[in-house]
Amino acid sequence: MAGTIIADTLTHSTAGSVTTDYVVNGSAKAWVSFDGTAGTITKNTDSLNTTSLTDNGAGDYTQNWTNSFSSTNYVASGASSSSNAAYGWYLPNISSTPYQEGSTRCTHNRPGTGTADADIFSTAVHGDLA
Repeated sequence: MAGTIIADTLTHSTAGSVTTDYVVNGSAKAWVSFDGTAGTITKNTDSLNTTSLTDNGAGDYTQNWTNSFSSTNYVASGASSSSNAAYGWYLPNISSTPYQEGSTRCTHNRPGTGTADADIFSTAVHGDLA
């Protein structure tokens, strides 16, 4: 049976209270963890609102949403690492249009060598869904 719960505040018996605005607006609306060496969601621990990944080349990926965002005014963040280098970082790909309502493009960069495939690539996206 489906239903609706309407509440303005959530209260925990010992941890205090929070308004539901923080829950609705502060929750990630999309996230994924994947192995970027295969160009698909492999070794995926789980995902939310991610329908597919596109491999655009070495270390360059597009995360496609199941449900689009209402605008390009959202925040994407993440982390990545590679067995070839113990560090790297996630960046929105600014050489193209990084944020679209239906996807975002991102890269894994290694200092001194540029983009490279990432063994572990994780993103979380916060914003309003359409």
